[in-house]
Amino acid sequence: MNSSKSVAPLFNPFEYKGLRLENRFVMAPMTRGFSLNGIPGPNVAEYYRKRAENGVGLLITEGTLIEHPAAGADQNVPHFYGEEALNGWARVVREVHEAGGKIAPQIWHTGTARQKEKFPESDALPIGPSGLSATGEKVSEPLTVEEIHGLIEAYAEAAANAKKIGFDAVEIHGAHGYLIDQFFWDVTNKRTDEYGGDLVGRTRFAVEIIKAVRKAVGPDFPIIFRFSQWKPSDYTFKLAKNPEELNLFLTPLSEAGVDIFHASTRRFWEPEFEGSDLNLAGWTRKLTGKPAITVGSVGLDSEFLSLFSEGKGGQPDSLDNLIDRVEREEFDLVAVGRALLSDPAWVAKIRNGNTEELNPFTREALQTLS
Repeated sequence: MNSSKSVAPLFNPFEYKGLRLENRFVMAPMTRGFSLNGIPGPNVAEYYRKRAENGVGLLITEGTLIEHPAAGADQNVPHFYGEEALNGWARVVREVHEAGGKIAPQIWHTGTARQKEKFPESDALPIGPSGLSATGEKVSEPLTVEEIHGLIEAYAEAAANAKKIGFDAVEIHGAHGYLIDQFFWDVTNKRTDEYGGDLVGRTRFAVEIIKAVRKAVGPDFPIIFRFSQWKPSDYTFKLAKNPEELNLFLTPLSEAGVDIFHASTRRFWEPEFEGSDLNLAGWTRKLTGKPAITVGSVGLDSEFLSLFSEGKGGQPDSLDNLIDRVEREEFDLVAVGRALLSDPAWVAKIRNGNTEELNPFTREALQTLS
């Protein structure tokens, strides 16, 4: 990795609403699937502890499932309910804190992205605002208002458990075409009641979740909200096509109680809208005044899919562009995904100037929990 700039700005402390981090690095949430039958074991605790020991400011866990029969997309994705799973997460929290780290769970429901064939023992159908998949195919009946209220309660219960266990914050997964995002998207949300309508109307489900989570955790527990423009079925899609629409979308979420926005992109260096160099996190910070997390191929020379489609990429890359953006306060925090997956000591190596020792990202890193 060739870098001409000092990395010092990335190691300035960050503090907001009682969340104090030693540096600006966040471990991005990445589904691992190593929690047998949904129960995180000692191997999961060790996985997160290693990153904390090596100086990651905040760890955001892989997506964890709220209590609902159709929440999951894989048998070994961790639950965030039930005594055994919560005890497993309590161990993760203890080990991360012992290593000097901070940690937040990402709470999640996959909605119509659930694949029925992966759960042969279950008759639970995928759910969504209108029962529609990302291609518009009907997979179930639309959610009733009563069912929606039950889901909101499940998110709040998960957040309350996060605080009770000792987590430092909670992240609500509202991105990437999953349940909350399915309410945002007019392809999957055709509702004509209070949970549908225009872009602002389609935020209501998320707004009620955020308010319920705030009530459950109190005024001082940080709430992070992850959102994306892109969908897995369309990487070029934009929910908000210009800054004015993004402001309309973000304002209700911010007012409902989000403390930190996690703006998911595939390449952090790409401008979000024409006429400005700001990326999605930059626009989010500018419009809401709230801290923002950027993400997207940080520290690597290419985005995720090129490694699989073209067989290239995954090599360490310069952080100069990132440092420039942090210095001018475009965003506050930097989420690192694949680089930390393949190299638990990535942050420590960056801090100590040992960039020649950085591990490249390979496909094998996806298949192990190290």
